[in-house]
Amino acid sequence: MGWREMSVMEQRSEFVRLAVQEGANRRELCRRFGISAPVGYKWLARFEAGDRELGDRSRRPHTNPHRCEAKLETKVLEIRDAHPAWGARKIARCLERQGTEPPAISTIHAILLRHDRVRIVPSAPVQAGCRFEKEAPNLLWQMDFKGCVPLRDGTRCHPLTIVDDHSRYVPCLKACDNEQTATVKAHLETTFRHYGLPEVMYVDNGSPWGDPTGHRWTKLSVWLLKLGVRVAHARPYHPQSRGKNERFHRTLKAEVFALRSFASLKQAQRDFDRWREIYNFERPHQALDQEVPASRYRPSARAMPEHLPKVEYDEAEIVRIVPRTKSYISFRGHFWMVPQAFCGERVAIRPVSTDGKYGVFFASYQIASIEL
Repeated sequence: MGWREMSVMEQRSEFVRLAVQEGANRRELCRRFGISAPVGYKWLARFEAGDRELGDRSRRPHTNPHRCEAKLETKVLEIRDAHPAWGARKIARCLERQGTEPPAISTIHAILLRHDRVRIVPSAPVQAGCRFEKEAPNLLWQMDFKGCVPLRDGTRCHPLTIVDDHSRYVPCLKACDNEQTATVKAHLETTFRHYGLPEVMYVDNGSPWGDPTGHRWTKLSVWLLKLGVRVAHARPYHPQSRGKNERFHRTLKAEVFALRSFASLKQAQRDFDRWREIYNFERPHQALDQEVPASRYRPSARAMPEHLPKVEYDEAEIVRIVPRTKSYISFRGHFWMVPQAFCGERVAIRPVSTDGKYGVFFASYQIASIEL
């Protein structure tokens, strides 16, 4: 497997940006990106030597911090025009990274107002909320679809998004033509091979990761459990519990969908890839003290296995195989229902009390109950 077809330059750029992070396992990154170690170290050496032509973005030299006021205003407007949804704080952070001492935030905002780049819109009072954040990358990924977007060729785009809870890094942003299990699984396999496995995947209760019957078990969640990835569901009708993913969707709408339309899925994916690199490596994030998500992200040490692990049980346990076409098992002369997602899987029956109550378990997860 070589560089992915979507963009060779973007693949090289993301590889070297992750490889130069402190503590990065470079040989493991080479394997996940499907390149040999000599090739990976060649691009890394070129990058560290100052070669910035690995992506399709222009690489301007650092500017003189002692420029005159007119040139400073021009630079502010150039950043704003390149990123029309960015405000004064993000522009100030970009100026710092380019070697220019930025003026006050209020001065930058005044420049934008003076040149008709922003409008003053009355805003509603902000209510304080309770924020949480995982202590390290890959402990929790939030995954969702951002609705559907009509395309000019008459089809629809369903953006699949994944956000790392700690760093806000986005390992996956895909333009899909549906929201089905097979589509999500294929993109997750690619993402896991590049970035490793998270500990928990946080999702809502809709398809394909939720079950409308209330069981919350689907073929996709069973597949994730086999990989050692726990699935956590948000409270129904509480999108605020998935705040980071919802906030990312607002940013995606403001910086991508509000500024242009797409003729096809292929064009949408090209723009997604370019913008994802900007979001991860260039765009200052307010929740990160205007640092970029890549500054806090490291790929997971848990690599995607070559083969799907099998669930093992102790020899003394009562084990049943759920039929592929019927969602029940036989125990003590009776049939007991189990979630349909476990058809074809091996499950264990374990006592959960001394009064005839048993649990049906898939690995360490109880999926059904038996009461004799």
